[in-house]
Amino acid sequence: MLESLSSLAYGFTIALQPLNLLYCFIGVTMGTLVGVLPGIGPTATIALLLPATFKLNPVSAIIMLSGICYGAMYGGSTTSILLNIPGEASSVVTCLDGYQMARRGRAGPALGISAFGSFIAGTVSIFGLILLAPTLAAFALKFGPPEYFALMVMGLAVVAYLARKSMAKALMMAVFGIILGCVGLDPITATPRFTFGILELADGIGIAPVVMGLFGIAEVLENLGVLTKADVYAGKIKGLFPNREDWRRSMGPIARGSLLGFFLGLLPGVGSIVPQFLSYALEKKLSRHPERFGMGEIEGVASPEACNNAAVGGTFIPLLSLGIPSNAMTAILLGALMIYGLTPGPLLIKNSPDLFWGVIASMYIGNIMLLILNLPLIPMWVSVLRIPYSYLSAFIILFCLIGAYSLNNSTTDIYIAVIFSLVGLLLKKFAFEPAPLVLAFVLGPLLETALRRSLILSDGSFLIFLQRPISAAFILFALLVFLAPLFGKKGPASGLSEED
Repeated sequence: MLESLSSLAYGFTIALQPLNLLYCFIGVTMGTLVGVLPGIGPTATIALLLPATFKLNPVSAIIMLSGICYGAMYGGSTTSILLNIPGEASSVVTCLDGYQMARRGRAGPALGISAFGSFIAGTVSIFGLILLAPTLAAFALKFGPPEYFALMVMGLAVVAYLARKSMAKALMMAVFGIILGCVGLDPITATPRFTFGILELADGIGIAPVVMGLFGIAEVLENLGVLTKADVYAGKIKGLFPNREDWRRSMGPIARGSLLGFFLGLLPGVGSIVPQFLSYALEKKLSRHPERFGMGEIEGVASPEACNNAAVGGTFIPLLSLGIPSNAMTAILLGALMIYGLTPGPLLIKNSPDLFWGVIASMYIGNIMLLILNLPLIPMWVSVLRIPYSYLSAFIILFCLIGAYSLNNSTTDIYIAVIFSLVGLLLKKFAFEPAPLVLAFVLGPLLETALRRSLILSDGSFLIFLQRPISAAFILFALLVFLAPLFGKKGPASGLSEED
């Protein structure tokens, strides 16, 4: 514990450097803006800004991109409370009671408890990250190629099982993502695969153009036909600081939502929608007046908002300690780490302590910035909401295409972004989820490398995955997940958010 606290102090010396403070501020501000605007997710924003970070120090870049992740959770509540439209998919539950509070003239306390609850939950998740990530990384040092292969298989199985719609479709998307990850040169023999004679594909398909197409351009094109002019709450927003009674009713829900969100955020594929619904259901179950929920209860705002912010902190633990992303957003961060020449996983803490502890310290600083920013700037965010979406969409598409081109100064990346924007529209039309595709696309090369190294160690015998206890446990769990739908009439009722 003392070692972790001294390492955290070292992290603050990194995060408090003027340049890192600036990028932390840019990240959380961009994240809040992304959360406020309906139809624009943090996943697409991170992909959009990824090429702009290649000239930065990796620590500054990851600090900024992480700020977008948790900043979007703060901004999403503003739109939910004032418009009854979730700016972020993870803020959908906040609409139920937040908007009703606004209609009753209590928009200020709803926004205030949302901001304070998010800050408390963010703090809880950061301390959880400090305690669990190094421990998990130390355990993962016992992992060899078989254990990593089995762990990634288990992660993809859980993602498919928790798919919001069809598990079969999620598995199809995962297989498609793995195939896309195989495009380029064979990692061992350097033989071209699936390049179809196109020289630009020899280095593989970049993650940024793919994600820009799937989550950026496709999302914008779809929303153009759905989003109408926002009916922004016109009343005067006053009393942003909750009173004593509001705090009395909210402290328990905030504590329960923080713990629930953090531990559910550790699981791959859960995302932040499922924890929100569970936290809301829990508070309704524990309430003496459950019939009031949906009519403007402050507990219905405090718990879900704390839950979705804590879940973000939870998702960073498998990313930083194991090198395994738990959703599409952290998959892009994993890709960014690899682009910067860093090796995600248990050795990241040892080999790059400035990045690991600097990012964790910046998350606490960023949460303070968000608390200071969100309350005074709410009138400005309300003004932003009045901008017609058609104007914003043109700039988003333009920036996506510029970002795709700037990656390698190649028009091929523009074509890839456009192709995957059309793929994204088709996936939405036929109810396929793009999130498993992105996860498998990022994990595919790592999965293949771990598999081939394992087979080299065992002289080609697949029994190596069953002879080692840890990998055998992961494989067994993955098999149980795959077989689970056969023993039930219905699949899982909740699942993975496409933005998470």
